[in-house]
Amino acid sequence: MANLFVELVAPDRKVYQGEAESVRVPGVEGSFTILANHAPMIAAFEVGPIFVTSSDGERIAYATSGGFIEVVDNRVTVLAETVEPATEIDVERARAAEERAKQSVSSALDDAQREEASAALERARNRLRIAVGQIGSRN
Repeated sequence: MANLFVELVAPDRKVYQGEAESVRVPGVEGSFTILANHAPMIAAFEVGPIFVTSSDGERIAYATSGGFIEVVDNRVTVLAETVEPATEIDVERARAAEERAKQSVSSALDDAQREEASAALERARNRLRIAVGQIGSRN
C-alpha cells in the first residue's frame, strides 16, 4: 500500500515528520481523512483531534487549535496554530485551564469576551479529552 509523507508543523516546532497510512483532521465542515493518492487540496481545520496512523499501524492522537492542511502528490503538510501530542499534554494543567476558561465564560462582560472565553474553553476541553484518551488513544 502506498504511503503518505506527513509533516505536522506548529509555529515553534515540527511535531511529526514521516511516513503514514492516513491523517484525520477536524475540518471546518466536518472531519476528513487523507489517504494515499488523495486529490490535491488546501483546507482549513478547527479545534479538535488530529490522528496520524503511522506506517506500522500506530494511531497517534494530537490536540490542535486549528490551521491549514495541504495535500499534494502524497505529501501532507499540516500547518497548525498549535499541535500537541496526547502524550505531552499535562492533564492537571489542562484541567486548570478548563476551570479558568469556565470562570471567564461566566464572568464575561460582553459578547466579545464571552466568545473569546468560550473559544478558550473549547481548546482546553479538547486538550483534556485527548490527554485522558476519550478521543483516540495510542494503540
